[in-house]
Amino acid sequence: QRTVLVTAAAGGTGQFAVQLAKLAGCHVVATCGGPAKAQLLRQLGVDRVIDYKSESLKAVLKQEYPAGIDLIYESVGGDMFALCADALAPKGTIIVIGMMSAYGSGWQPSAAPQGLLEKLLWKSAAVSGFFLLRYASLWGSHLARLCALVQSGQLAVALDSRQFKGLGAVPEAVQRLQSGDSSGKVVVQLADSLPAAEPAKL
Repeated sequence: QRTVLVTAAAGGTGQFAVQLAKLAGCHVVATCGGPAKAQLLRQLGVDRVIDYKSESLKAVLKQEYPAGIDLIYESVGGDMFALCADALAPKGTIIVIGMMSAYGSGWQPSAAPQGLLEKLLWKSAAVSGFFLLRYASLWGSHLARLCALVQSGQLAVALDSRQFKGLGAVPEAVQRLQSGDSSGKVVVQLADSLPAAEPAKL
């Protein structure tokens, strides 16, 4: 059984990553900040929730996962990425899907953690970037699969409690997203009213 770590797991994409990993039969570890987010992740089936506000992520990974983590879905960057590199198992992989910790400062280029190349070489491990637009040709087919999982009840969708309406609310929504206060998908409703719910047609 592979062990998967998802950082910022209670966010808009992390919530899906943990569920897909569970559907694939993996043991899932997830990080978050705060008891409400931790509760959400437990409801989604996460095996080990690590609330970094109440316990040390580094200590937990070292004590409970001494063999390392096989696959890491990383969206925070900075110190979190460095910690993930240390926790990576031999022949493991880190998938970088974002750097949330850097967005507020204008996404300045960051230096690689000290010794990163040596760690990757020693572990025969890999770091892979994933930028959605590079996979635009696969969008339709994978979205159809995700919608089918939602409609069958195998995939849950958690929405942030804060509601935003209209284009003018986009900056405020982005600010909430980057603040770390949101839980689930942050959504901006553009229309004045929503249509009646019905199965998606793709």
